[in-house]
Amino acid sequence: MGFERILGQTAATETLERALRTGKVHHAYRFEGPSGVGKEMAAFAFAQALVCATPPPDGYAHRACGKCSACTRAVTFSSEPPLVPLHPDVVLIERGIYSPEALHRSRPELQDISVDQIRRLVLERAGFPPHEGRARVYIVRRADELSLGAANALLKTLEEPGANTYFVLLTARGNELLPTILSRTLVVRFGPLAESVVRAIIESKGTASEAAKMAAELSGGSVEAALALADPEATGERRAGRSRRRRRALGLTRARQRNVARSIGRARRAPGGRRARLGCRGSCARGAGSARSRRRCAGDRRARTKRVAGARARGHGGEAPARAIVGARATPLPSLFAPRGRRRGPRVR
Repeated sequence: MGFERILGQTAATETLERALRTGKVHHAYRFEGPSGVGKEMAAFAFAQALVCATPPPDGYAHRACGKCSACTRAVTFSSEPPLVPLHPDVVLIERGIYSPEALHRSRPELQDISVDQIRRLVLERAGFPPHEGRARVYIVRRADELSLGAANALLKTLEEPGANTYFVLLTARGNELLPTILSRTLVVRFGPLAESVVRAIIESKGTASEAAKMAAELSGGSVEAALALADPEATGERRAGRSRRRRRALGLTRARQRNVARSIGRARRAPGGRRARLGCRGSCARGAGSARSRRRCAGDRRARTKRVAGARARGHGGEAPARAIVGARATPLPSLFAPRGRRRGPRVR
């Protein structure tokens, strides 16, 4: 896997090839860009050039021959979990890729890259040279998922790495990394791919021309998104998932509506409830409601009249209510909420 296979990222690949040719390779790189634009391919091509066992040609400090055992194993993954490169000096770090037993944890990594993975894969090997003598390369997928403890554990090694030790951090959200991580890594930016490049790549993988054209237009420059859009099975799964979420949301909405209706019904049936406060808008007094509802409203009116009379007897303001209850319509009575004692009038100077 060489840099010539990476399409549409000329500036990024030229930066990496120049560093390999001159030998001025930074110890920690940060590849930033959207998902599916070639960051991981560039990282493995970079690692392949560093661990290649064949002497480089004249004018190159590092160059992958692509034929030796080291080059082959650097880009060949194991067939059983964990799916990592076969070369012992190309170390892959990712959330959930290793079992809890391998990391000496009690539970798997579900939310972030744990500090146990950094301790097990990075710190325990930091004091030893590479297994095969050329270089050791750590590739961190989705480096923005590093937990706070993992990022802090990685800082010292990023600042003072061992001899021939290199880091490549892949991320689509570089702003979520710690500032101390950002200051210790050299950024290489990867932009979205052109639609023609995306279309050519997914057509080479067997996608029909019309589907490839439509997927490339909707992909936003990402081959990963275009392949997902062009895959009929993935599209069917997304539609089924949206349908399930929609049905679940509608079910919750209808349940909430039923609960609200029940609550309103209970409030209206309670003595002095909403029916008494709103006075039923006069419908029961006009004979619009049933006999039962008219009897209930009449009882509510009698109860309210008793409350008004009791408040007047206790001396709340000592005034007559602003308006009497006419029919079934109840109006607010300011005298019920007046403070005790005589009301003060406007101040006269």
